Amino acid sequence: MVAKKVFLTGSTGYIGGDVFDTLHKAHPDWEFSLLVRSEDKGKQIQSKYSNVKLVIGSLDDSKVIEDAASNADIVVHTADSSDHAGAAKAIAKGLKSGHSSSNPGYWIHISGTGILCWYDTDNKRYGEGPLLDQAYDDLEGVDRVVSLPDTAFHRDVDKLVLAAAADDPDAVKVAIVCPPTIYGHGNGPVNRRSRQIPGMIKATLEHGTAFKLGAGKTEWDNVHVNDLARLIDLLATDAASTDSKSEEKEIWGSVGYHFCESGTHRWSEVSELIAKEAHSQGYLNKTETKQIDDKEALEINGFEALTWGLNSKGKAKRARKYLGWEPKKQSLEASIPELVEREAEKLGVEKKR
Repeated sequence: MVAKKVFLTGSTGYIGGDVFDTLHKAHPDWEFSLLVRSEDKGKQIQSKYSNVKLVIGSLDDSKVIEDAASNADIVVHTADSSDHAGAAKAIAKGLKSGHSSSNPGYWIHISGTGILCWYDTDNKRYGEGPLLDQAYDDLEGVDRVVSLPDTAFHRDVDKLVLAAAADDPDAVKVAIVCPPTIYGHGNGPVNRRSRQIPGMIKATLEHGTAFKLGAGKTEWDNVHVNDLARLIDLLATDAASTDSKSEEKEIWGSVGYHFCESGTHRWSEVSELIAKEAHSQGYLNKTETKQIDDKEALEINGFEALTWGLNSKGKAKRARKYLGWEPKKQSLEASIPELVEREAEKLGVEKKR
């Protein structure tokens, strides 16, 4: 495996930071170019890591992103990657202009299993358990995943990535990674806090009660951020490998969707666990759970709370089969005590007893 040039977005974020830390430790001889909004942001990273070049710009700076992608062997896109169409178009253009069949460019794109919530959102079906056909997988069932309706979250950007691969499959190799609920304390240089679980803990601590949306039967898959980062490292390592790639078409390209899950949770049960743990640590006087509807959820914690009432189930078969990926970190449930403690400290919540 030869040293590679990597262009990475989102290194100051939760996912991107953990991914960058993992890649940098695994490949100290690689050259990393990081998109950051300012010199000051970049210096926070350069002070901790070697072999880092700064690319100053935002996701709206298409020419900056295009040039960086053109010069990179591998692009890892994590910064608002699932929803920012302009950045995806710039990456696609840069990879196409800077690479060929004899020198392909690799694009690891972070989407999310929010794409699988489309049936619930289309039908305003909040709090109900998953239907049989709401269970997806990224291997035998990949045809369903690549043909989701345009109303699905992230679908517009996913289609741009898939189109880039279809336009020039020998020069532009893409892999779309779709994590579900991500938990755990990250190892990145700046933001180490996730959103969904800390958001639920924050709402519980601030309102003094746990919540369940509707009937509370919805289910999501989950993965520890470190296990997600390891999957991305496996993809990057495969991209850099000089070995014969007989299974390349199963990893990259039109079927290169990679779900990433280590467990499944019911949102109402997670809410109950949080309430019990917050009570055990002295931050709540009671462990009751309050039932709310979708409008109340939006008022409590915006869209993050609304996801408590949606279903997202996608089995990660492709990475397990072709990359040998297996999750190793502790479960979401086992992480709750630490996450409650961290969120209470962040909020400055005083113990009630």
